[in-house]
Amino acid sequence: MPTPSSSAFAPSQPANSRIGRFSVIRELGRGTAGCVYLAHDPVIDRDVAIKTFNPRLSLSEKARFEQHFINEARAAGRLSHPHIVTIYEASSEAGTTYVAMEYLEGKELHRVLEQGRRFSADDTAAIAWKVAAALHHAHQRSVIHRDIKPSNIFLADDDQPKLIDFGIARAPNRIADRLASQYEPYTMVRDNELLGTPQYMSPEQAAGKPVDHRTDIYSLGAVMHEMLTGRTPFHADRTDRLLQQIIHKAAPSPRDINPRVPEKLADIVSKAMHKRPEKRYQDADQMAVDIKRYLLKEKRARQRMREPLASVEAPSANRVGTNISRMSGRSIAAAAACMTAAAAAFLLLR
Repeated sequence: MPTPSSSAFAPSQPANSRIGRFSVIRELGRGTAGCVYLAHDPVIDRDVAIKTFNPRLSLSEKARFEQHFINEARAAGRLSHPHIVTIYEASSEAGTTYVAMEYLEGKELHRVLEQGRRFSADDTAAIAWKVAAALHHAHQRSVIHRDIKPSNIFLADDDQPKLIDFGIARAPNRIADRLASQYEPYTMVRDNELLGTPQYMSPEQAAGKPVDHRTDIYSLGAVMHEMLTGRTPFHADRTDRLLQQIIHKAAPSPRDINPRVPEKLADIVSKAMHKRPEKRYQDADQMAVDIKRYLLKEKRARQRMREPLASVEAPSANRVGTNISRMSGRSIAAAAACMTAAAAAFLLLR
């Protein structure tokens, strides 16, 4: 079997080359750290996505990205949920580290938003409750994503969401966490580099304080806010100013920006984004339940709107049927009377 080489990071991976046991079909995307390829698993006979990183990185960069990759595999590999990407394999061969995962067709949520799509309240809720359910599944297994944002929510063509990129997730047996002190805050800064995306960070993340699963709940609220309003909750021209806003200011209600957002849905977002973790939803399942209740209430409201129209039309049909019945009854009575008169006349004439 041919071994991977630095040619894997040329402008395009040659067709029919291999990464591990996987046959590369084509490149799906690339960044400064590495590439993602569409490949085929000849053993299982299925297409997969292969995430790799560039072996030309410096030794310190390579060590950091290897840790990132292994962490993603360990975190997501513990999970099995219809709205979380499936990790099939993680390995390092001939100097190349890669992760083989479920191949998804569609786009990241951030690309959909960038293309100008504006999600309705119901569409936002339908996506968000599934993400909340996925987070609840992860949190129950001691996995905290810590980087919930539109680029880490993948939408299939039918708007079915999948959580992706667990690279900075906190999970059991995570290498960085095993090396850290028990009392060390789980900060989003490492080697003077900010980890995660500030616009969606919880206040405790932004302040470098210890975080728990409620940080994911805050971030999901921030994503919903953007889907409902077309903008992120906080804005600043510099990262440090943005972080200060997140730490010290309350997030605006989506209704302050878009008055057409239903009040109940805005309340769910505001509760998820409460500055104090103890005032938020205490688990993602509570948030998912509230979102589903909102969707069911909206569905019933639409059904009630259709019922008056049906009730107006139905009596009209009944009245027509009643009138026909009455007309038929009168006709039968008149015919009977005529027959009686004719019979009497016949008897008299005899």
